[in-house]
Amino acid sequence: MIDPKFIRTHPDAVRASQQARGESVELVDEILAADEARRSGIARFEQLRAEQNGLGKQVARAQGEEKAQLLARTRELAAEVKAAKEASDEASTRFDELVMGLGNIVADGVPRGGEDDGVVIETVGTPRDFEAEGFTPRDHLEIGERLGAIDMERGAKISGSRFYVLTGVGAQLELALLNLAMAKASEWGFTTMIPPALVKPSAMAGTGFLGQAAQDVYHLPADDLYLVGTSEVALAAYHSDEILDAESLPRRYAAFSPCFRREAGSYGKDTRGIFRVHWFDKVEMFIHCRPEDAAAWHEKLLGFEKEFLTALELPFQVLDVASGDLGLSAARKYDCYAWLPTQQRYREVTSTSNCTQFQARRLGIRYRTDGGTEHVATLNGTLCAMTRIIIMLLENHQQADGSVHVPEALRPFLGGVDVLR
Repeated sequence: MIDPKFIRTHPDAVRASQQARGESVELVDEILAADEARRSGIARFEQLRAEQNGLGKQVARAQGEEKAQLLARTRELAAEVKAAKEASDEASTRFDELVMGLGNIVADGVPRGGEDDGVVIETVGTPRDFEAEGFTPRDHLEIGERLGAIDMERGAKISGSRFYVLTGVGAQLELALLNLAMAKASEWGFTTMIPPALVKPSAMAGTGFLGQAAQDVYHLPADDLYLVGTSEVALAAYHSDEILDAESLPRRYAAFSPCFRREAGSYGKDTRGIFRVHWFDKVEMFIHCRPEDAAAWHEKLLGFEKEFLTALELPFQVLDVASGDLGLSAARKYDCYAWLPTQQRYREVTSTSNCTQFQARRLGIRYRTDGGTEHVATLNGTLCAMTRIIIMLLENHQQADGSVHVPEALRPFLGGVDVLR
């Protein structure tokens, strides 16, 4: 969440950010009014409490009629204090509810617009010319079924639509990608982790996934737990309500976890194969750092994602995501889109977001400074979303005979195999 002091002192900047996101500008004025009510309510309560404490001392010294009058005022004051406390608490609750719906401040330089207005800032590699090679590329599902790697029919039988089973070389390919991703993350200085896939409401709210993204979240009401859509949630909450030593920053984590998403708004989109599914596995990178270092770490996370895609010999583009497509917590986001031959376009495979101090304020993650404590900045980045990377490998590296070339970087994790048949 945004520092209330910043909202009070820079309301126009907050309004401009909301407008860039395509969100309610009026929300800022509602928050300012609620903040004023909250602060005046607290002041009123504290004033009455001070008077109540002072009366207690006077009653102890008073005699006769004076004491009776003071006791009567004490009873009146007790009712006023109770009412003031209730009003103050109500105003504070209203303020908290409103401010939790406010998105992070959009960073300077972020392109304005919606989902289709992201700016391509880099293109890496060149898509293959299958026509020149003399054959028409098959899509990932046809290739996967021919290889005995993907079973959609039995996935649906087990769990319903948008579920799948990876079999044989499909399962081996995911495990190879997992091991390559974790090896790379270790090489880059990340602590590898396997966190829980079920988290408390506080973790989901703290990372911003119970606002605009709530429709895509799976909730277990009997336990009041949520299935994560990304291990970003667990990695952000890992240090919740902690004060970290400044010397220990940055904290770098890379986690493997299953991810669950309802895909509530995707009816009719990408219904074939494993591109848009309700469950997939992923390796996610996460950073806790000093606020002044966040922008530099954002570029580093993007660099790691690019290095991974390049090692897999995939052509891709880097997009600077537009302000209206950022998500609640992100101040800036870069996406990598890999080339999908059968669709003749680039599709999203990774994302990295600079969330500045937005999540840390919600989760109470601070670090010690010479002047006291300050909230850390948090950043996240997808290293490998398994299903989408498998799609890109199968389609981009397919051969005319139905086999699939294995990138050199993956071969040590597939027993040295250079071709999937």
